[in-house]
Amino acid sequence: MRLLLVEDEEDLAEAVVLGLQRAGYAVDHAATVAQATERLTVNAYDLLLLDLALPDGDGFSLCRAIRDGALPVVGGSDLRVLMLTARGALPDRVRGLDDGADDYVVKPFALDELLARVRALLRRETRGVTAVLSVGELRIDTARHRAWRGERTLSLSPKEFAVLEYLMTRPGHVVSTEELLEHVWDENIDPFTHTVRVTVGTLRRKIGNGDQHSIIETIVGRGYRLRES
Repeated sequence: MRLLLVEDEEDLAEAVVLGLQRAGYAVDHAATVAQATERLTVNAYDLLLLDLALPDGDGFSLCRAIRDGALPVVGGSDLRVLMLTARGALPDRVRGLDDGADDYVVKPFALDELLARVRALLRRETRGVTAVLSVGELRIDTARHRAWRGERTLSLSPKEFAVLEYLMTRPGHVVSTEELLEHVWDENIDPFTHTVRVTVGTLRRKIGNGDQHSIIETIVGRGYRLRES
């Protein structure tokens, strides 16, 4: 999953980005409303982590512009928004939710709590509230970053896990290389890289489906599809 963190406090931003990356997420960072606007209109994000007090504006207005459709973000106005702010008073929390935020975390916060809230918001997309996804013989626990094929535990790198998670939220659907690059890697990735093909290849080997009936199919010229059974 690909996230955008909008935070102007440099030390906090570095710590949050590192924590999210270690949890397996692709993370881009913006320090201003202008930078955030540019990224949101170019890249597809699964979740926006948004500070309220920014050098050139405030998060309330940015969130409201997204929800009202005034800011044409890639993926549409239903982008999930998690507000991060030192403003913990009830009126600020109510305003943030009324302006379209999906959740609200008050600084200072523990990284474990932030990660739990991120996981909860990302689970809302297709699979309800459970942290465990199952497709055929495959199961993954998104909260603990564990994966299995049948009773066998799979030892996956963060990127392999992220690719598998993305495919498992879309079983039976063709997912293009470009879509995987947009949602699993951050903005620093070379768009002409072979990293998606290499990562899918190692993921297939670890799952143990190297024959013609691969669980992860290659659809020539279109991308990859996870078999539903």
